[in-house]
Amino acid sequence: MEGMSALVFVLGASALAATLPSKAVLSGTCCPGAKWTPDSRALLFLDGPPARGSTGIYQVSAEGGPVTRRFSSVAFYSPRLLWAVRPGTGVNTTLERLADGRKFTLPTYGADVSWNRAETRLAYTRSATTGNYDRRMTRVYVADVLGSPRQVATVYGGDIVGWVDDRTLLLTGKRNAANRDRDLFTLDTRSGARRTLASALAFRGLSLSPDGARVVYYVAFDSRARNGLWLQPTAGGTPRRLDTFGAYRWRDAEHLLLIPLQPDGSSHLLREYDLRTHTWRTLGDLGDQVRQGDWSVSPDGRHLAYLSARDGNVRVVALP
Repeated sequence: MEGMSALVFVLGASALAATLPSKAVLSGTCCPGAKWTPDSRALLFLDGPPARGSTGIYQVSAEGGPVTRRFSSVAFYSPRLLWAVRPGTGVNTTLERLADGRKFTLPTYGADVSWNRAETRLAYTRSATTGNYDRRMTRVYVADVLGSPRQVATVYGGDIVGWVDDRTLLLTGKRNAANRDRDLFTLDTRSGARRTLASALAFRGLSLSPDGARVVYYVAFDSRARNGLWLQPTAGGTPRRLDTFGAYRWRDAEHLLLIPLQPDGSSHLLREYDLRTHTWRTLGDLGDQVRQGDWSVSPDGRHLAYLSARDGNVRVVALP
């Protein structure tokens, strides 16, 4: 009955919520996966012929308008756009500092890299490529930019979540391959000190807050006491269960946005959780649905961009 009451509440709120105006800034179903620039003024996306003259990374203003090419080279760009990361076909990945073109290589075997907020340090993993993932050994490495990597941890069935601060990683994984549960834990990459925050069969949707102080995640197919959507301080302490379910993104260090699961196929509702007051408020109704979970919040927390299920366009919403 509690779950049904919550569902009725959400659906009722959807019917009463005001529609949030949105503006199409990209049309023609060209551009899934558009990402915000660090200054929150534009969206970046990969495109090429026939819509564009050549393949590259293009940008469009958050207000709409002409599309311009930002990078002619296709690569993975760091969040602050300070580095281009180019995996090779073999062992090495090349990292290029865009300010001066200086390069160095890391033996990532094509794995992604995770940057600290200053983009002065990074981490990556090397895992076995065969066998059951739950038992697969993963080695975790860290490196200063332009420096050599060193191994700091080994986990099984795990991965890097992100940097809590300049010396601390948040990781998941098992201590031993035969263990049932994974740990969610922090690791001081200099001292080796480890702090376990939670244990579960699996952690899903792990996302660090912009300041690294909290992580949000959900657990499913575990015990009743563990299942649910959780907020956990990365310094340790008791996690808080959020009595809702849906897709979520951080707006800023103190606010979490959530689109509740609405199985009736109605337009998506946008809600906001205040971590200081532990209260929810409804920001409005998109009047649309987000296609395939493709939505993101600008770094300044003022706008939301999403891929429209209605018309296939990338649309931008000014957040209340």
